Amino acid sequence: MGGVGEPGPQEGPAQPGAPLPIFCWEQIRAHDQPGDKWLVIERRVYDISRWEQRHPGGSRLIGHHGAEDATDAFRVFHQDLNFVRKFLQPLLIGELAPEEPSQDGPLNAQLVEDFRALHQAAEDMKLFDASPTFFAFLLGHILAMEVLAWLLIYLLGPGWVPSTLAAFILAISQAQSWCLQHDLGHASVFKKSRWNHVAQKFVMGQLKGFSAHWWNFRHFQHHAKPNIFHKDPDVTVAPFFLLGESSIEYGKKKRRYLPYNHQHLYFFLIGPPMLILVNFEVENLAYMLVCMQWADLLWAASFYARFFLSYLPFYGVPGVLLFFVAVRVLESHWFVWITQINHIPKEIGHEKHRDWVSSQLVATCNVEPSPFIDWFSGHLDFQIEHHLFPRMPRHNYSRVAPLVKSLCAKHGLSYEVKPFLTALVDIVSLHAHSKNFWSTYRRLGLSHKHSGACGEQVYANLPPKAEGKKLTDPDSRKETLNRDL
Repeated sequence: MGGVGEPGPQEGPAQPGAPLPIFCWEQIRAHDQPGDKWLVIERRVYDISRWEQRHPGGSRLIGHHGAEDATDAFRVFHQDLNFVRKFLQPLLIGELAPEEPSQDGPLNAQLVEDFRALHQAAEDMKLFDASPTFFAFLLGHILAMEVLAWLLIYLLGPGWVPSTLAAFILAISQAQSWCLQHDLGHASVFKKSRWNHVAQKFVMGQLKGFSAHWWNFRHFQHHAKPNIFHKDPDVTVAPFFLLGESSIEYGKKKRRYLPYNHQHLYFFLIGPPMLILVNFEVENLAYMLVCMQWADLLWAASFYARFFLSYLPFYGVPGVLLFFVAVRVLESHWFVWITQINHIPKEIGHEKHRDWVSSQLVATCNVEPSPFIDWFSGHLDFQIEHHLFPRMPRHNYSRVAPLVKSLCAKHGLSYEVKPFLTALVDIVSLHAHSKNFWSTYRRLGLSHKHSGACGEQVYANLPPKAEGKKLTDPDSRKETLNRDL
């Protein structure tokens, strides 16, 4: 391409006032390797290779956008764009050639433009302004539940009935603390990022016993690339569970580390009960030690000191440990079911390099709202709106929802809303359908020419008992399976 070139290593960042080198997407695509990362924001090309380790959101978050247009992710994640652009300037190495599209691949340019107009409309409607009263109430009712649980044991004694009631109250308090720290992590409470970060450290550390840095490290990846293997930690759960395309891959390679044909059953044993008590506790502690997050470690230690000092006089050491485990197990059930009803039944697979709106919609659905579901789920029943506008205070999701529906209708995109109980059942159904894929491919050993189509549509068409069909002739087996898919 005439006039399109790549600067040599000695040229470094573009010099102020000098003409910017121009690049085509073919050149940019080559720079998506460890230690060699370029990305595009607002048609300008940035070399983030040396800077990604210093990225406040983590190197993985920004690295997941390597060789892509990250304009919309850049805009929705950051509060003060002018401030952040100052950090981008030293990384600038060029710009897209005029004839190059703003995004690589066959993307819907009109959808991208309409979403950016919608984002601006939401800002004009002040939907990114938080209600101090709303969030003050949230914090107040969390603290009130903590006090109420302790008073139950103090006044009624450590019997089974008051202990059970106190455990449930504390589990609800812990669940609501997850929601509040989630709001703070997305900087949707205060206008200044620093205030959000400090408040999140208090809620996540003192009220929950976890690291705010650890949570942001994994959760921001989920938002950037939802339901994408090796980019979204929430679905990178193999070899314990096989979801989406991983069930096909494990089946083709005949891998079996666990009885996957029963994963929809053992999910109830190691999924909801153990996620927070075992997985999160270990992962969180390892992160704080390896990454030397000593301030977060002190915050977490303050939670455990407060909890055990508060209940040790009533239960003794064995009793308070059992009480703590009971609270964590109850809390873990809430976390798994509430956070997965919007994502697990949707498309799960490898990177497809979609635009921001499409990538969020194919991986997300809503749950029918009600005042109780809004409170109980931390407004995650509006998961579509939350993923499109992660910085928006949750009390404004219902106001932006009609605009999002109109955008989806205009472009023929699915805006899925499910009843709450249906969404819960779909989680188990997804595990059952995934084990069908695994067992079918493991037995037949066929190459899957439809691997890119794996998702909710494919699962919906797979007969629940496909693995029970009697298929003898190799050609007929392949024909039958392809017809089922």
